[in-house]
Amino acid sequence: MKAIKQFIPNLITLLNLLAGCFGVYFAMKGDLITASYCTLLGIFFDFFDGLAARLLKVSSELGKQLDSLADLVTSGLVPALVVFQLFNYENLATNISIDIKNDWFFFVAFFITLGSAYRLAKFNIDEDQSDKFIGLPTPANAILLLSLVFILKFENIYWLNEIILNDYFLLAISLLSIFLLNMNVELFSLKLKSLKLKENKVVFGFLVYSILLLVFLKFLGVTLIIVSYILVSLFTKKNRSN
Repeated sequence: MKAIKQFIPNLITLLNLLAGCFGVYFAMKGDLITASYCTLLGIFFDFFDGLAARLLKVSSELGKQLDSLADLVTSGLVPALVVFQLFNYENLATNISIDIKNDWFFFVAFFITLGSAYRLAKFNIDEDQSDKFIGLPTPANAILLLSLVFILKFENIYWLNEIILNDYFLLAISLLSIFLLNMNVELFSLKLKSLKLKENKVVFGFLVYSILLLVFLKFLGVTLIIVSYILVSLFTKKNRSN
């Protein structure tokens, strides 16, 4: 029975990794919407694996390392592949391949994976990040990048699509995400400590706020959610210090 309890959180983490593997497959095929859905499913599993470990009281070093490996694929590699494909978005439908000689800067997108790996490695060795994050968590960064795909697909705003598919914008958002991942700014953890409201007031409040933004602003609200996440973290930190 104890062995089963210990395996449950790891199973949830493995489902996260599996979703990420599917995301890689669909991103390589150019099906960016399905790849994005796979990543969001993986992030859903990532949200609950740690909670399951705490509720079952079976947290382990193995689970911690496995969680980061899964996140690297789901929230590090898939978003990089998606941004890489966005550089070549207009040619995906016609299966025109990338000309490495002329389009070499497309590969800057994979620095997102490097930035994610560095951020996850720092997280694993930093004991101060048990109930907070230093820098933007990889799932939040992935959601920010994948929102570009949903805006293109469902918002259908011509001028905004032109901006998103601009090579310089994609280059800038790739570099910005690397900075956000590894910036020396303390952010509150979005992972539930338990199911008690009192212990998770900020998390539950922010989740409700995020849902409302998505309902009223749809995918355009995702950017505002990420910005709000950083601002709320700075505000709550200031209150604690006072």
